[in-house]
Amino acid sequence: MPVTFGCSLPSRGQMASPDNMRRLAQRAEDLSFDHVWVSDHIVIPHEVDSFYPYAADGVAPFQRDNTYLEPLAALNFLAGCTTRVRLGTHVLILPYRNPVLTAKILATLDVLSGGRLILGAGVGWMEEEFQAMGLDTYAQRGEVTNEYIQIFKELWTSDTPEFHGRHYDVSGVGFLPKPVQKPHPPIWIGGHTNPAIRRAATLGDGWMPIGLRPPAILEPEELSEKIARLRRISARAGRPENAVDLVFSTDCTFQNTPDANANANRRLVSGRPEQIAADLRQYQDLGVTHFILTFPATTPNEQQEAMEQFAREVMPLVPGD
Repeated sequence: MPVTFGCSLPSRGQMASPDNMRRLAQRAEDLSFDHVWVSDHIVIPHEVDSFYPYAADGVAPFQRDNTYLEPLAALNFLAGCTTRVRLGTHVLILPYRNPVLTAKILATLDVLSGGRLILGAGVGWMEEEFQAMGLDTYAQRGEVTNEYIQIFKELWTSDTPEFHGRHYDVSGVGFLPKPVQKPHPPIWIGGHTNPAIRRAATLGDGWMPIGLRPPAILEPEELSEKIARLRRISARAGRPENAVDLVFSTDCTFQNTPDANANANRRLVSGRPEQIAADLRQYQDLGVTHFILTFPATTPNEQQEAMEQFAREVMPLVPGD
């Protein structure tokens, strides 16, 4: 399968503006990136004690008073600004939203974009945000997410949709339009934990963990073990062993100086272009076919320059089949 590349867009913080989102999405399309991604939070509570799973100390890096664009609205905006690049949520926190309304918004986005939606789906980690939204499902968020994925598929594919679960029931309704993509837009499951792997193996079309952020390091050897678990669970669930596409998401930082000491302590997917490409090929050898890169930056010019360098100097060194 050909390898694909995506990049995260600044949907939060000081760079989160219509002009910056439009400019970087259009530049990504010009540079032959295959997909662009926005993340999801609705509110940032002033006091957060929940453990953030992508920092060694568990402390989330969010500033409570920063802009945070709603991802489905942002992607509908980007659908009108682009023509080819695919549009993804990285990840949409499914328990936050009514499943029938969310299925409608996602189907509409797929229709309006001409079939370019990728649904990255997650369960959420911030209990305080659940509480701020009046939800009491934090402890059951995995089970709720599983049901909502099933509801999406039912609404998107059935002429007479019907679902009866512990957390939601739907029947006796019409649901049009259906998504353009058949049987439905791809659903890529976020997270690196065992429950996330099970969810991807049984319900997902892709598995998209974030790696190289302590404690979720996921260097090739560790990721290989998790991929083997994913494949075993898929087979036990009666699916083809390779039913789930492998996605790897991480930061990408260029360091163009030939500093020997820096190289000795180099983080994967950082350094010179040939080093970054070699790192990505290690993941490609494990079966990863989709990469999502975040280019850390403080200005849109800085992010655009990194995207351009990646397209020019790294993409040609990571060929697909």
